Amino acid sequence: MEKRINFGILGYARIARDKVIPGILEARNANLYAVASTNTARRREAMGAYPFEKAYDSYQALLDDPKVHAVYIPLPNSMHKEWAIKAANAGKHILCEKPLALSLDDVDAMTAAARENKVLLMEAFMYRFTTRTQKVKELLAEGVIGEIRHINATFRFLLEDLSDIRLNASLGGGSLWDVGCYPVNFIGMLMVEEPTDVCALKAERQEVDDSLSAVLRYRNGVIATVNSGLDSHSCMFTEINGTGGTLLIQDTFDDTTTPILLVKDGKATEIRVAPCKRYVREAEGFADAILNNRPAAVSLEETRRNIKVILRILEAAR
Repeated sequence: MEKRINFGILGYARIARDKVIPGILEARNANLYAVASTNTARRREAMGAYPFEKAYDSYQALLDDPKVHAVYIPLPNSMHKEWAIKAANAGKHILCEKPLALSLDDVDAMTAAARENKVLLMEAFMYRFTTRTQKVKELLAEGVIGEIRHINATFRFLLEDLSDIRLNASLGGGSLWDVGCYPVNFIGMLMVEEPTDVCALKAERQEVDDSLSAVLRYRNGVIATVNSGLDSHSCMFTEINGTGGTLLIQDTFDDTTTPILLVKDGKATEIRVAPCKRYVREAEGFADAILNNRPAAVSLEETRRNIKVILRILEAAR
């Protein structure tokens, strides 16, 4: 029987409840072991909904359990640094929800703790494990659109609940940290470097960026745009324009089977993508890296570079 990684969940947040926990349950090399919540009602809800072996009323108590091999952190952005470092010091591997941290100093402190304790720390960008992302990378590597010249990536949705933590500046709210980090990560995955120039504009609600657009220019002349928002109808779309064609990627960060559209030589061709379960693949990929001592799918160097880009965008938007 294949070895399995026992996961502990630090906080019963919506993303954990609806996405990551079901993914762990289906993963061939992971085991849903423990949950911690300081909220009694949520803790009881978690135990009633899922087959956890243990439930703790504090995050530290879960970290003290020697049977926990790895933790998933879906806590508010402002709490990632504290609990990732505590998890690392407890010898636990860490899958931390994006964004990993809100400053470069925090990224560096978390990275240092993980390396000192010889544990794996990875920012949880589940779309990196989808067949859609793999197909896009394959097409670009094959040169189907020639040399990349422009990238336009958008992630927006409508958030109407004014009490939502994503509208709370003190907790690291705002559209760029919440959904705009996906286009930044996608563009960074393709460009593999920091832009030379950044400019941006934003509209605010409750002291966070409610809507934001940024333009990034790279050393090789590529111009990329990032669009994020909490104020409009859902839109998840990327256009990659090259010297010989264009890729149009609907549902860029999802695991739907919506075809990729290749526009080239005066015609449009649908490129099918196989169905997959992104959260299952994320859990399996992270567990596999632990079990086989492999690098994380999203490196800490890449995470640091992309968070630096986000901070540059926010500074430009000010």
